[in-house]
Amino acid sequence: MAKLKVTQIKSEIGGKQYQRDTLRSLGLKRIGQTVIKEDRPEFRGMVKTVAHLVTVEEVD
Repeated sequence: MAKLKVTQIKSEIGGKQYQRDTLRSLGLKRIGQTVIKEDRPEFRGMVKTVAHLVTVEEVD
């Protein structure tokens, strides 16, 4: 199964509470941090919620 490499590129400061919660649920705590997640609809939805704060790459 494909995986998603999610990297936080912007700060959560000034964002709405649900956006901060979504970043935390993805496992992101600071700018520049990267996590690898499975390519599933749940994670795609989370990434879509904070798309302006993260970059996403597909990896195998």
